[in-house]
Amino acid sequence: VFAMPRTFSLNSKLLVVLLAGLCLGGCERLDPNSPLGQRKAIFKQMLKTSEQLGGMLRGRVRFNESEFVAGADRLDGLVKTPWQHFPQVRDEGKSSAKDEVWQNQLRFNELARKLEMTTAELVAATAQKPLTPEVMNAPMAKVEAACKACHQEFRDY
Repeated sequence: VFAMPRTFSLNSKLLVVLLAGLCLGGCERLDPNSPLGQRKAIFKQMLKTSEQLGGMLRGRVRFNESEFVAGADRLDGLVKTPWQHFPQVRDEGKSSAKDEVWQNQLRFNELARKLEMTTAELVAATAQKPLTPEVMNAPMAKVEAACKACHQEFRDY
Protein backbone atom coordinates (compact mmCIF):
# COMPACT_ATOMS: atom_id res chain seq x y z
CA VAL A 1 0.00 0.00 0.00
CA PHE A 2 1.33 3.42 -0.93
CA ALA A 3 1.49 5.88 1.96
CA MET A 4 1.79 9.63 1.48
CA PRO A 5 4.63 11.21 3.42
CA ARG A 6 3.49 13.38 6.30
CA THR A 7 5.75 16.27 5.40
CA PHE A 8 6.83 17.84 2.18
CA SER A 9 10.52 17.90 1.39
CA LEU A 10 12.14 21.27 0.78
CA ASN A 11 12.10 20.56 -2.97
CA SER A 12 8.38 19.75 -2.88
CA LYS A 13 7.63 23.00 -1.02
CA LEU A 14 9.65 25.01 -3.51
CA LEU A 15 7.86 23.33 -6.39
CA VAL A 16 4.43 24.19 -4.92
CA VAL A 17 5.47 27.82 -4.37
CA LEU A 18 6.90 28.06 -7.88
CA LEU A 19 3.76 26.59 -9.48
CA ALA A 20 1.51 28.88 -7.47
CA GLY A 21 3.58 31.87 -8.53
CA LEU A 22 3.42 30.87 -12.19
CA CYS A 23 -0.34 30.41 -12.00
CA LEU A 24 -0.88 33.76 -10.33
CA GLY A 25 1.57 35.47 -12.63
CA GLY A 26 -0.54 34.43 -15.60
CA CYS A 27 -3.64 36.06 -14.17
CA GLU A 28 -4.55 39.44 -15.59
CA ARG A 29 -4.45 42.06 -12.90
CA LEU A 30 -7.04 44.74 -13.44
CA ASP A 31 -6.70 48.08 -11.72
CA PRO A 32 -10.12 48.55 -10.06
CA ASN A 33 -9.72 52.33 -10.37
CA SER A 34 -9.03 52.26 -14.12
CA PRO A 35 -11.89 53.09 -16.50
CA LEU A 36 -11.99 49.42 -17.54
CA GLY A 37 -12.04 48.26 -13.91
CA GLN A 38 -14.77 50.76 -13.02
CA ARG A 39 -17.09 49.84 -15.85
CA LYS A 40 -16.58 46.09 -15.39
CA ALA A 41 -17.54 46.43 -11.73
CA ILE A 42 -20.66 48.43 -12.64
CA PHE A 43 -21.68 45.97 -15.36
CA LYS A 44 -21.34 43.10 -12.87
CA GLN A 45 -23.63 44.93 -10.44
CA MET A 46 -26.11 45.60 -13.24
CA LEU A 47 -26.11 41.93 -14.23
CA LYS A 48 -26.59 40.75 -10.66
CA THR A 49 -29.47 43.17 -10.09
CA SER A 50 -31.12 42.33 -13.41
CA GLU A 51 -30.83 38.60 -12.70
CA GLN A 52 -32.47 39.07 -9.29
CA LEU A 53 -35.38 40.95 -10.87
CA GLY A 54 -35.71 38.44 -13.70
CA GLY A 55 -35.55 35.59 -11.20
CA MET A 56 -38.52 37.03 -9.33
CA LEU A 57 -40.50 37.39 -12.55
CA ARG A 58 -39.68 33.89 -13.79
CA GLY A 59 -40.40 32.15 -10.51
CA ARG A 60 -36.81 31.17 -9.70
CA VAL A 61 -36.98 33.45 -6.65
CA ARG A 62 -40.08 34.30 -4.64
CA PHE A 63 -41.56 37.60 -5.84
CA ASN A 64 -41.21 40.26 -3.17
CA GLU A 65 -42.76 43.61 -4.02
CA SER A 66 -40.49 45.79 -1.89
CA GLU A 67 -37.34 43.97 -3.05
CA PHE A 68 -38.45 44.31 -6.67
CA VAL A 69 -39.04 48.05 -6.28
CA ALA A 70 -35.65 48.49 -4.59
CA GLY A 71 -33.97 46.41 -7.31
CA ALA A 72 -35.60 48.44 -10.09
CA ASP A 73 -34.41 51.66 -8.43
CA ARG A 74 -30.90 50.23 -8.00
CA LEU A 75 -30.77 49.12 -11.64
CA ASP A 76 -31.99 52.53 -12.79
CA GLY A 77 -29.19 54.20 -10.85
CA LEU A 78 -26.55 51.78 -12.09
CA VAL A 79 -27.37 52.12 -15.79
CA LYS A 80 -26.49 55.80 -15.69
CA THR A 81 -22.93 55.21 -14.50
CA PRO A 82 -20.80 52.93 -16.73
CA TRP A 83 -20.79 55.22 -19.78
CA GLN A 84 -18.53 57.80 -18.15
CA HIS A 85 -15.87 55.09 -17.88
CA PHE A 86 -15.56 54.63 -21.64
CA PRO A 87 -12.72 56.97 -22.67
CA GLN A 88 -12.69 58.63 -26.08
CA VAL A 89 -9.93 56.25 -27.20
CA ARG A 90 -9.92 52.52 -26.52
CA ASP A 91 -8.13 51.76 -23.26
CA GLU A 92 -5.65 49.01 -22.49
CA GLY A 93 -6.70 45.72 -20.98
CA LYS A 94 -8.93 42.77 -21.75
CA SER A 95 -12.31 44.26 -22.44
CA SER A 96 -15.50 42.69 -23.75
CA ALA A 97 -16.17 45.88 -25.70
CA LYS A 98 -15.76 45.66 -29.47
CA ASP A 99 -13.75 48.31 -31.31
CA GLU A 100 -17.09 49.59 -32.64
CA VAL A 101 -17.73 51.25 -29.24
CA TRP A 102 -15.03 53.78 -30.14
CA GLN A 103 -15.63 53.74 -33.89
CA ASN A 104 -19.36 54.45 -33.60
CA GLN A 105 -19.77 56.37 -30.36
CA LEU A 106 -22.99 58.05 -31.52
CA ARG A 107 -24.77 54.70 -31.87
CA PHE A 108 -23.24 53.38 -28.65
CA ASN A 109 -24.47 56.44 -26.74
CA GLU A 110 -27.90 56.14 -28.39
CA LEU A 111 -28.27 52.58 -27.10
CA ALA A 112 -27.04 53.64 -23.65
CA ARG A 113 -29.76 56.33 -23.49
CA LYS A 114 -32.36 53.78 -24.63
CA LEU A 115 -31.36 51.49 -21.76
CA GLU A 116 -31.66 54.41 -19.34
CA MET A 117 -35.15 55.15 -20.66
CA THR A 118 -36.27 51.55 -20.25
CA THR A 119 -35.08 51.36 -16.63
CA ALA A 120 -36.86 54.65 -15.91
CA GLU A 121 -40.03 53.09 -17.37
CA LEU A 122 -39.48 50.04 -15.16
CA VAL A 123 -39.25 52.25 -12.08
CA ALA A 124 -42.40 54.14 -13.13
CA ALA A 125 -44.23 50.83 -13.58
CA THR A 126 -43.41 49.84 -9.99
CA ALA A 127 -45.82 52.56 -8.85
CA GLN A 128 -48.74 50.40 -10.03
CA LYS A 129 -50.37 48.57 -7.16
CA PRO A 130 -50.76 45.75 -6.60
CA LEU A 131 -47.36 45.00 -8.01
CA THR A 132 -47.26 41.53 -9.55
CA PRO A 133 -44.89 39.64 -11.81
CA GLU A 134 -47.50 39.85 -14.57
CA VAL A 135 -47.51 43.65 -14.38
CA MET A 136 -43.70 43.84 -14.37
CA ASN A 137 -43.01 41.36 -17.19
CA ALA A 138 -43.44 43.85 -20.05
CA PRO A 139 -41.31 46.69 -18.64
CA MET A 140 -38.59 44.24 -17.58
CA ALA A 141 -38.65 42.65 -21.05
CA LYS A 142 -37.93 46.12 -22.51
CA VAL A 143 -34.93 46.50 -20.21
CA GLU A 144 -33.61 43.07 -21.21
CA ALA A 145 -34.15 43.84 -24.91
CA ALA A 146 -32.23 47.12 -24.56
CA CYS A 147 -29.33 45.27 -22.91
CA LYS A 148 -29.36 42.61 -25.62
CA ALA A 149 -29.44 45.16 -28.45
CA CYS A 150 -26.33 46.89 -27.15
CA HIS A 151 -24.54 43.60 -26.49
CA GLN A 152 -25.25 42.38 -30.01
CA GLU A 153 -23.68 45.45 -31.56
CA PHE A 154 -20.94 46.31 -29.11
CA ARG A 155 -19.95 43.33 -26.95
CA ASP A 156 -17.30 40.84 -27.99
CA TYR A 157 -18.30 37.42 -26.67
